[in-house]
Amino acid sequence: MTPKRLFIQEVVTRDGFQAESQFVPTAEKIQLINRLSNAGYAKIEVTSFTSPKAIPMLADAEQVMQGIKRNPGIEYTALIPNLKGAQRAGAVHVDEFNLVMSASEAHNQANLRMSRSDSAAALHAVIAFANQAGIASNVSLSTSFGCPIAGAISLKDLMHWVDYFANLGVRGLTICDTTGMANPAQVKAVCYAVQDKYPHIQWTLHFHNTRGMGLANALAAVEAGIVRFDSSLGGLGGCPYAPGATGNICTEELVHMFDLMGYDTNMNLDLLLECSNDLQTLIGRKLPSQLLMAGKVDRLHSAPQQP
Repeated sequence: MTPKRLFIQEVVTRDGFQAESQFVPTAEKIQLINRLSNAGYAKIEVTSFTSPKAIPMLADAEQVMQGIKRNPGIEYTALIPNLKGAQRAGAVHVDEFNLVMSASEAHNQANLRMSRSDSAAALHAVIAFANQAGIASNVSLSTSFGCPIAGAISLKDLMHWVDYFANLGVRGLTICDTTGMANPAQVKAVCYAVQDKYPHIQWTLHFHNTRGMGLANALAAVEAGIVRFDSSLGGLGGCPYAPGATGNICTEELVHMFDLMGYDTNMNLDLLLECSNDLQTLIGRKLPSQLLMAGKVDRLHSAPQQP
């Protein structure tokens, strides 16, 4: 039987880097993306076209997009906060616009400083721009499972925003566990509900490992029919509104698990580990990747010497 194909989508140079305080040089970003382009990804989220004043780390969005070597088998996406950002991204031929708002009113106010209704209206304009320009759009719904300010998010509340954006003609929707509050049973219930109602939508799951359930939740999503996952090299990144957060699920750990279970990820795990190791030097500290520390399961060791 042909192994089930899974699609891995890297977010480290946007979601991971945006939380870093020390600027990563443009040339280093380009070099990392070029290396990752040979690892087998379906998508790489390159950068964000937000205000350079808001996120200085990603002020070089145009230069990075124009400097990378594009692998024809990969979509190079970017986070688009508003219509101005969409116009900037369109000028440098971003393959997909990734738009973000929160399913939680409290989190949206804290993170974006506006109501969900205002966010949805602003994103509506961006989606219309993308549709007219022939650019694919994806909406990432933050805190889809729970909010550290307001608590659990009901399936009814989540589906309200799923319905809103599905009816605007987006190609994809990403269900995000932004602060690591989901559990596998909840993940399955959400995945079944959204796919049953909108089977034509390209669904992605975005997990954080804040409470150690990231990989368990990813496995639950696969068992519920999901084939696309966001992840971050080395597990870099995290939400500033989740104290103690350990960040996104780690790409190499996700791939390692799926590969061992017989799924087809199309990924070069050895290259991922090399890039993750080098990323530690680039940012100047250890990454939370357990796999990077322990090695793959086929890494054998000499027996300890008897005293």
